[in-house]
Amino acid sequence: MLRKIRTAVAIAVIAILTFGFIDIAGIIDNPLLQKIQFGPALLSLSIVTLVCLIAATLLLGRLYCSVICPLGIFQDFFNWLSRKSDKKKKYGYKPEQPWLRWGVLAALVIAWICGFTFLVGLLEPYSAYGRMADELFKPVYLFGNNLLAAISEKTGSYRFFKVLISLRSISAFVVALLTLGIIGHISYHYGRTWCNTICPVGTLLGFFSRFSILRIRIDKDKCNHCLACQRKCKAYCIDSKNQQIDYSRCVDCFDCIDACRQKAIYYGPVKNSKKAPTADNVDESKRQFLKSALALAALAPAAVEAKVTGRKDTRVPMSPPGSVSHKNLLQHCTSCHLCVSKCPSHVLKPAGMEYGLGGIMQPVMKFDQGYCNYDCNLCSQVCPAGAIRPLTVEEKHKTQPGRVVFNKDICVVNVNRTSCGACAEHCPVQAIHMVPFEGGLTIPETTPDLCVGCGGCEFICPVKAVHIEGNPIHLEAKAPEQDTNIQTEDFDFGF
Repeated sequence: MLRKIRTAVAIAVIAILTFGFIDIAGIIDNPLLQKIQFGPALLSLSIVTLVCLIAATLLLGRLYCSVICPLGIFQDFFNWLSRKSDKKKKYGYKPEQPWLRWGVLAALVIAWICGFTFLVGLLEPYSAYGRMADELFKPVYLFGNNLLAAISEKTGSYRFFKVLISLRSISAFVVALLTLGIIGHISYHYGRTWCNTICPVGTLLGFFSRFSILRIRIDKDKCNHCLACQRKCKAYCIDSKNQQIDYSRCVDCFDCIDACRQKAIYYGPVKNSKKAPTADNVDESKRQFLKSALALAALAPAAVEAKVTGRKDTRVPMSPPGSVSHKNLLQHCTSCHLCVSKCPSHVLKPAGMEYGLGGIMQPVMKFDQGYCNYDCNLCSQVCPAGAIRPLTVEEKHKTQPGRVVFNKDICVVNVNRTSCGACAEHCPVQAIHMVPFEGGLTIPETTPDLCVGCGGCEFICPVKAVHIEGNPIHLEAKAPEQDTNIQTEDFDFGF
């Protein structure tokens, strides 16, 4: 019964999480499940979420990995496929690899401190699944939507509407495809090995789950050493011969309970009189290794970060409104691509080298397919990691993530002596206005202090004579009405 309940809840959770990425109708604008993921909560220092998740692990064990984590649930799907194709598939017990688990975690901590946030996002489970959902699953969903739209149009119904299917980033697509291939292969053949050897969240929660109150237990009086539970354990953590379970690797899938015909395995509280059994005793080595790694990371020179994040591009990239600065984005973003997927104007794209090597796949604003809606604040509302802080529409109107730059030398008005003015028409804050030019023409003139970096001018300009230059630290835009008042004060109306 426990296994069926867990499976049902897990299916519902991954369905809702996936729909949050592929949703094109804006049905889920503020997804809750994304905000209780451990990795984003840790980087955003969401204390309440972290305390709740750790407390749940201390009480229930690593149920998070089987019920809340989308990548963990996704691995169970491949595990299910493997059992369907091979009815006699068997697992077994394997000793823990503590140096590998804690070594990967320590390496990611060092990488984060040195500015290689890209590596953290690459292995963080929620973000890894998010990229697969956005880059791989969403195009399939959009194709199905467009197919339904074409069919409905022929029947005279316009219930569905066609949407553009585009490849926003080749590098992000390749990374998502490789992630799917690697995770799928490992989980299909080796169960939850990824969770218990590579995943940093699995390592952290595994430490706490060793002290959980409720856990899988073996009744030694009923156990006949038949090895049925061990053969069904996809986490390789049950040593049936010695009647021991490595709770740091157990993900509470409850498969072993259903497999035991002797009813010797059950889920219940641990007796206080006995120390919880573990496969091996490596507590001190883990702690010492982590302490040493953190100490080494603290001594990492700042010059490493400067060298890594240096760019040869002269244009400063533009981070989303609410991200505060490139540095804040680098420290908190896990590249889950939820904001990229939700952006209705397709302005947010996975970064290449715009932020440097450490910021690969983090969201960057580009205006080749559209411009940022002046009244849209969706990206700041959905970010689960605090990389893009929540902004009201009014607060966004005052935020300046970038400033307009005008190149008169290539403007069609100056080069071809023809009228244009498209940039001024698309500016919502009068940061671009037309002034008299030769032969009765008018040419753009900019007031960068008014600019909110929406990119409408850059998107519409046929020769890219205007573009948006990102602000490394977001500024406060000047209100248009304030600028008008200042100008009128210079005139004497004779009153």
